[in-house]
Amino acid sequence: MNSENISKKYEQQNLKVDIENIKSNFILKKIFENIKTKKLLEIIKYNKKLQIKLNKTINDYKEFCKLYSSIEIELKFDDDKYGKFINISKENKDYYHIYFDNSKEEIKRYSLNDNEKVKTIKIVINYQVKSFQRLFSNCKFIKSIIFKRFHREDINNMFYMFSGCSSLKQLNLTNFITNNVTNMSFMFSECSLLKELNLSNFNTNNVNNMYCMFYNCSSLQELNLSNFNTNKVTDMSFMFSGCSSLIDLNVSNFGTSQVTDMGKMFYNCSSLKELNLSNFNTNNVSIMSSMFEKCSSLKELNISNFNTNKVNNSFYMFDGCSNKLKIINKNLDFN
Repeated sequence: MNSENISKKYEQQNLKVDIENIKSNFILKKIFENIKTKKLLEIIKYNKKLQIKLNKTINDYKEFCKLYSSIEIELKFDDDKYGKFINISKENKDYYHIYFDNSKEEIKRYSLNDNEKVKTIKIVINYQVKSFQRLFSNCKFIKSIIFKRFHREDINNMFYMFSGCSSLKQLNLTNFITNNVTNMSFMFSECSLLKELNLSNFNTNNVNNMYCMFYNCSSLQELNLSNFNTNKVTDMSFMFSGCSSLIDLNVSNFGTSQVTDMGKMFYNCSSLKELNLSNFNTNNVSIMSSMFEKCSSLKELNISNFNTNKVNNSFYMFDGCSNKLKIINKNLDFN
């Protein structure tokens, strides 16, 4: 059954999706839409050929999947909200597993009663999709996402991945692999309850787009970007826009020689008191409009090496900043 037929079957049955070969991110997205809307979700997850090859029983095979599948994610929900899912474990009714695999046959599963609430779901993924685009976007009732295992280096797109996860309070990306990712735009946008985010393990060597990456993360107080390599990034507009609780931001390691757009990059970072951008190379930047607008707490801004020769849009760049703001620069010249 190809991806197109799977999607048609999904649309026809609405509450059930049979998966034989997940090759399309579209199909994976449909599965997560079921999670978002709390519909009954049934997944075919058993690869009989692999089980025979491994000479394992069904139960052994399930354990094998847990141990060796490439990615394992744990989701926890809001206390007052829950999803309805197929449970594969009689023993633990508060803990659920969904496996994505190149599947052939269905193994026995146990369904939930209507009054049973799902608190935690473990998702184990071993599939051919290379994109995580919009994977969790607008999952408004998930409060915790923990990547427990991540053994895939070929994921290349994280556009909108966690965008709109407005109830998310814990996001553990310690085991995350981003070596081949090129697009991180909107990745964490509108995660409005997230207070801290440690991305020190991120490899961003190949990322070229960080547009709106942390847009409106209004509760974010701690953001660790210490290992970010942004040498290939061309768009940083709106990157930290609306991060109104961010008190400290260290971007001293940022390479910006390829960036052309910094419009509203720090817009409404109203709690930032100082910002050192002395390392920023702005030789190719043409847009700086509203770059520091509404940074009302900013007392010192070091833009000593800014080159504005190519800037053609700098409207409202410092609008809403304090009159006492000390701007350190050598020669600011806006056409």
